[in-house]
Amino acid sequence: MPDPPSRPTLAVIAAEAGVSPATVSKVLNGRTDVAAATRERVEALLRTHNYPGPGGVARRARRSGLIDLVLAGLDSPWAVEILRGVEAECAEHGTGVVVSLVRDDDARPPSWQNLPALHHSDGVILVTSRMTHRQRAQLEKAGVGLVLVDPVNLPDTDIASVGATNWAGGLAATEHLIGLGHRRIGMIGGPADMLCTQARVDGYRTALERAGIEVDKDLVRYGDFHHRGGFARTRELLELPDPPTAIFAGSDEQAMGAYQAARLAGLRIPEDLSVVGFDDLPTCEWLSPPLTTVRQPLEEMGRVAARTLLQLLDGRPPLTPRVELATDLRVRGSTAPPPRTTPLPTPPARTEER
Repeated sequence: MPDPPSRPTLAVIAAEAGVSPATVSKVLNGRTDVAAATRERVEALLRTHNYPGPGGVARRARRSGLIDLVLAGLDSPWAVEILRGVEAECAEHGTGVVVSLVRDDDARPPSWQNLPALHHSDGVILVTSRMTHRQRAQLEKAGVGLVLVDPVNLPDTDIASVGATNWAGGLAATEHLIGLGHRRIGMIGGPADMLCTQARVDGYRTALERAGIEVDKDLVRYGDFHHRGGFARTRELLELPDPPTAIFAGSDEQAMGAYQAARLAGLRIPEDLSVVGFDDLPTCEWLSPPLTTVRQPLEEMGRVAARTLLQLLDGRPPLTPRVELATDLRVRGSTAPPPRTTPLPTPPARTEER
């Protein structure tokens, strides 16, 4: 009996397709940086030769219909809105979602990159978490699709990611406060190493510089995007010899912490202190007063992330790796002109006529 024909090497397939072996490897592993026409030509040859690669055509042929959504926590309405969008988009395409929680500050080594194998899922949506080159390589080797939402970092520029126009949002929030007459504006960002924090702080700085206001480093603080961070940093700002008359908090939860700190200091919002948040969570309108905030379309960000991942799994890379959805300012009752710093003149004493 003759021996079965040997499987062609990547070099043979590359030669037939008129591309490099590296390009064939990218197609096999579902990489996004391959032109559509080239991808189709390589995939046709892979099918012809029945090439059983770890990703690409062979991977899609055995899709499980599940994706992993990895969150840094579910203790925030922010994460719930992202989850809502992912589930809605996947439901429309008959795809299931497996939700996992992985905290970056967990003492255990990160294990989210092993979830696709554990759940037999086709891809991962990673939300607000750190990622290393090694983790990226592990997923690529396994042929697992990946999309990042509001990533902490971008180890590779060709990773598909979804976010919001954070710089523009920071600019709009600060310009709103400047327009009301504020000149001492505190800024409470999230963790300093996060891309979205850096963009929002840069927008804040740009607005001040455009208005000819010197950026005071004492007014810029960094929190954790949660209530406790906003509370602690606001107390620090209010204890300054020349405290701010307004605070731009880098998240709605931090703005809620600012509300609490102001109340404990005996300050009224917005009469004594104006506050602006970022996110536009549903709870913003329930606060007293309702919170002025920068809206980022969280549910739509989840939808776009899921849509992008499903397209990647179908061999349709996005036109651009990075998608940023527009933010806009929602003005409510937490902002007003600053309190008077110059006392009103004392009226002359009245003399009673006799």
